Amino acid sequence: MATRIVQVRYRLHAERVDENLALVQAVFAELAERKPMGLRYLCARDGDGRTFFHRAEISTEDGSNPLLALPTFQRFSSTIAQRCDEPPSTTLLEFVGEYAADS
Repeated sequence: MATRIVQVRYRLHAERVDENLALVQAVFAELAERKPMGLRYLCARDGDGRTFFHRAEISTEDGSNPLLALPTFQRFSSTIAQRCDEPPSTTLLEFVGEYAADS
């Protein structure tokens, strides 16, 4: 099974940042509760405080993205267009390699 890497970037209206953070935190809370297999997911914010990056590494047996089944992610996604002044841009990345130091 191959790993798919999906990266999304968007910029929010300044007054919608706190709402977006709450929605993202709800997604992470549900992920922590459900612990779906075959998914690595992260969200980061640029120094401007309004530009967000999400990256999902998907390596499920059937290729499905576990995020899409989460009610919190569906809620997050359903209103993203209203929160953004720069809409989401999605990029599919090809895995080349990685390094992580052991702690």
